[in-house]
Amino acid sequence: MISRAPRFTAAHALALGAALACMAGTTLAQDYPAKPVRLVLGFAPGGVADLTSRLLSQSLGERMGQPFLVDNRPGAGGIVAAEQVARAAPDGHTLALITNGNAVAVSLMKSLPYDPLKDFTMVVPFAAFGLVIVTGRDSPIRSVQDILSLAKSAPQKITLGSINIGSTQHLSTTLFKAQAGTEINSVTYKGTPALMAAVQSGEVQVGFEVLSPILAQVTGGSVRAVAVTTAKRFEGLPAVPTVAESGLPQFVVEGWNGIAAPAKTARPVIDRLNREVNTILGQGDFRRRLTELAVTPLGGSPEDLVKLMGSEIKRWGVIVTQAKIERQ
Repeated sequence: MISRAPRFTAAHALALGAALACMAGTTLAQDYPAKPVRLVLGFAPGGVADLTSRLLSQSLGERMGQPFLVDNRPGAGGIVAAEQVARAAPDGHTLALITNGNAVAVSLMKSLPYDPLKDFTMVVPFAAFGLVIVTGRDSPIRSVQDILSLAKSAPQKITLGSINIGSTQHLSTTLFKAQAGTEINSVTYKGTPALMAAVQSGEVQVGFEVLSPILAQVTGGSVRAVAVTTAKRFEGLPAVPTVAESGLPQFVVEGWNGIAAPAKTARPVIDRLNREVNTILGQGDFRRRLTELAVTPLGGSPEDLVKLMGSEIKRWGVIVTQAKIERQ
């Protein structure tokens, strides 16, 4: 009896192709990184984005066997840094720290040299950081309700302060006024020190600022925290309520950042990076160090970061339009 070799069908070909692709992807992920990796961010050294990026880069380097180097490229609201990564080779050796500022820039700029959704492959949501509403140490304002009451009864006696037109802090004051349903004067300052000096002197009655750079002033008592803008209370200031639980239930503002790679970066490389970052974010010591910087670790899938960026672009576009901020 003559035996016949089994027929090699199209189904077999597809199965073989899938197996080879899987093996190639596994090899690619195991061989990555093959050289030092740059993490490019649009912020100067010393700030919260820089400090947290260095913490993450150190841990990634230890786990992945190659140095992860922080490359500070401040300027133009993070556009310079983001464009550099968008134009880099899609091999996973050049990464970007993208932020809510990149989402806001879509509405603030007449044109961008990149598309934040099309020109990047998202890797992982990294961290979130809330804003805090503060007032002077001797101010009679103790709560969000005090701000709202004063704004309605004597609007000329209250001014909201923030930094830089178009910043998350400035747009937060715009959102606050819109949800409060009342006109409140607002003013911007060139930086955090000038804003805090204005709050402490009573030049402005209320200030909106990212919590991290002024946490020491809050805990030290030179300014008083009225509320945080996050969805949940910050664990480092458990007695300070959120704005949402203080009378404006829809008010939630969180700065955030994530890791992204150039578009067309291979999925096995993205998956390897995602897995490593999520593992690091799950470590108790790492989470504690972020909390000390008033930063909340996030984590999640690449798809989670895509959704976050898309929703933030839409949300801040509405706020910028309502504020009638001229595109730059």
